[in-house]
Amino acid sequence: MLVLAAPGGATGVAEEIAAVVRVDNPQIEVRLASVTGLADSLPAGRQAVVVPLLTWEDPVVMAEIGKAVAASGSGAVVTEALGPHPLLAEALHIRLAQRGLARADRVRLLNVSSPVDAVILGTVGGERAVHAVQATAVLLASRLTLPVVAASLDSEPGVGAAAQRLRGAGAERLAIAPCLIGHEAPQGIVERAAGAIGAGHAEPLGPHSAVAELVARAYGSQLAT
Repeated sequence: MLVLAAPGGATGVAEEIAAVVRVDNPQIEVRLASVTGLADSLPAGRQAVVVPLLTWEDPVVMAEIGKAVAASGSGAVVTEALGPHPLLAEALHIRLAQRGLARADRVRLLNVSSPVDAVILGTVGGERAVHAVQATAVLLASRLTLPVVAASLDSEPGVGAAAQRLRGAGAERLAIAPCLIGHEAPQGIVERAAGAIGAGHAEPLGPHSAVAELVARAYGSQLAT
């Protein structure tokens, strides 16, 4: 059994991701649970792999998942978070391109000027989260051939400080790429951050096919071991 553990509730984006995973992997029994309701979704006597719907290894959420697994008595195995990974950078690139904030094709349009000068990779979870997504920022910068700086959407120094630093270096046109699946932060947090610095912003990753593929890979890696 593959159990998706979603912080913030097992509705909306989490349901959409579960649906994509089921369609792509019909041979796997897929369940979806909120982190707080995870223990009840892990029946004793069933082998299960729990995949956290997180783009980084949030220690608070991972600890909650661990406690839920222990309380269930199921002996379920918990995988690592979905990122950092090149597939996340690819999905972030696509989300930016969908808003006209990045070139859609890195090779064919290499000589076309970029719609923005730099990108802020937005995350939630404070300084620890910013440090954790640095590798994803590097991967995205490589794809875009632009400066990419990670910054917190929910603490200081945050997006404002990052924007000031980038503009001080000559990058006037900025965009925020939220390194979020969509259920980890209060609604509207990306829009407010973008408005505060006069930048464009992409949509969260949501049920992107790359997220579903990373879930399947995490599950498969546990079966392999």
